[in-house]
Amino acid sequence: MEYKPIRVIISGGGTGGHIFPAVSIANKLKQLNAATEILFVGAEGKMEMEKVPAEGYAIKGLPMVGMQRQFNMKNLLNNLTVPFRVLDSIRRARAIVREFKPDVAVGVGGFASAPLLWAATGMKIPAVIQEQNGFAGLTNKLLGGRVQSICVAYEGMDKFFPADKIVMSGNPIRAAVSSPATPEMKAEAMEYYKLTPGAKHLFIVGGSLGSGTLNRAMKHWIQDGCQDGEGVEIIWQCGKYYKKDIDAFMAAHPQVKGIVHYDFIARMDLAYAAADVVVSRSGASTVSELCAMGKATVFVPSPNVAEDHQTHNAMALVRKDAAMLVKDSEAMDELLPTALGLLKSPERIAVLEKNARAMALTDAAQTICDEIYKLV
Repeated sequence: MEYKPIRVIISGGGTGGHIFPAVSIANKLKQLNAATEILFVGAEGKMEMEKVPAEGYAIKGLPMVGMQRQFNMKNLLNNLTVPFRVLDSIRRARAIVREFKPDVAVGVGGFASAPLLWAATGMKIPAVIQEQNGFAGLTNKLLGGRVQSICVAYEGMDKFFPADKIVMSGNPIRAAVSSPATPEMKAEAMEYYKLTPGAKHLFIVGGSLGSGTLNRAMKHWIQDGCQDGEGVEIIWQCGKYYKKDIDAFMAAHPQVKGIVHYDFIARMDLAYAAADVVVSRSGASTVSELCAMGKATVFVPSPNVAEDHQTHNAMALVRKDAAMLVKDSEAMDELLPTALGLLKSPERIAVLEKNARAMALTDAAQTICDEIYKLV
């Protein structure tokens, strides 16, 4: 295929799970042809307005907000403004499309994706959307009938989209976490996190903001005497919001050894490399990374997401014996015993690692870019 220079609008965001795949697609497009011009469109006030420019790309914002499900006066007032913001966003999106003149539009989900793709497809611009999760988001479901190609990461997505438009691509992930760790990488991880090579290692990660459930489960286990924790070292990513509380908690338990905690993990590749077992939420990008790295994982799906999509993401692996699952409501008592029990079974770890790796789709960005070029 000839990768000539093209003009591409990429829209979506709101969370890292939407933004990082979008940036991965942009990076691959620039790799295929450095003269390709890319414009991002995001939602004003959302994290993409900061993260995308930091990656070197231009971005324009739309005044789009989402409906809030929890009932209170603030959310009620927000919801009353939504229809007006949608209409304003579509009007602005049309102006952006007219000015930029894209050859193709790409939607990755999130607030801004809906008005931009709605405007672009209405102006006869060919479009592709990427659905990261095992349960399609509302924005992508609304757009499915209007776009030419739908790139997905899970089987069975024809219950949400026209089957003849679906392409199994996987989720674009960072190059650093796209393959299993080498022995050299594992040795670097031991040194980086000051771990003992002969010990068993557990990595607990609650996402970029941390997880109250995972933190409470850890605190409960520590207060209970770290049962079955002998010979185990733990990397605990607690999140910026919880860091002060966890600092105080650990200071009050100085007898506890072998646990290092961080608000944020800058070297996820080394944390994954160090871990014999990972405990994690099941956001789409995280699940894709864990498959690519071939990690034995205990998922604790967040219940605080639309359509319970994290459970759908995790169950796609659980059904193929590629991961284990502990419900959020049962994590306090079940999570650490489950993870530590898994750590004691190298045979079970090996099965999960093999099956997770078999589910990895590591060339997603290339597949999506090929779909983009087919539409131009």
